[in-house]
Amino acid sequence: MRHDRFHGRIGGSPNGMRRSCERPGCAETGEFRAPGHRAPGFDGPGDYRWFCLDHVREFNSGYDWFAGMSADQILAAQHPAAGWEGETRAFRPTAGVDNAPRWADFKDPLDAISGRARAFRAAVRPDGRLFTPEERGAFEALGLSSDADRKALRSRYSQLVRRYHPDRNGGDRSMESNLQAVVEAYNLLRASVHFA
Repeated sequence: MRHDRFHGRIGGSPNGMRRSCERPGCAETGEFRAPGHRAPGFDGPGDYRWFCLDHVREFNSGYDWFAGMSADQILAAQHPAAGWEGETRAFRPTAGVDNAPRWADFKDPLDAISGRARAFRAAVRPDGRLFTPEERGAFEALGLSSDADRKALRSRYSQLVRRYHPDRNGGDRSMESNLQAVVEAYNLLRASVHFA
């Protein structure tokens, strides 16, 4: 695929076939892309529509990026620092890793680093099935070992709900985030194939 940086023209298609303009009735080559029906998001970059030069100009003249936004959302999107408030994983201080190793627990720094790497490898249950990183996090949130069975899961869940629920703490809601983490971890593990 050849890119013409100055005009936005993208010549050729990945399969080598001629891409047609998507404007009904147009027989020109579609060399300019425009936003498609599926917007970019968590699951990928979205899709594109392909137009000839005249029809991409027509599309752009009627395109409204702010369509569907409230006045406050538009104002926030127009702010000079819009989009910079969130850090990407690679640029977080932890570089996408939860916490720094506890260096004092290790005699050799390489042991700390290898311990960290082991923590991100796929954990294996005694029966040979793999745990996902989310499942490992759920086990940690509940304080369960990876060989726990369904009975131990239910028992630990009940114990932690009783401990963190505001009704058990005189209406104190300060542990509500702990309760939420426990509920989410339990729901994830309860639906997991490992407890089927």
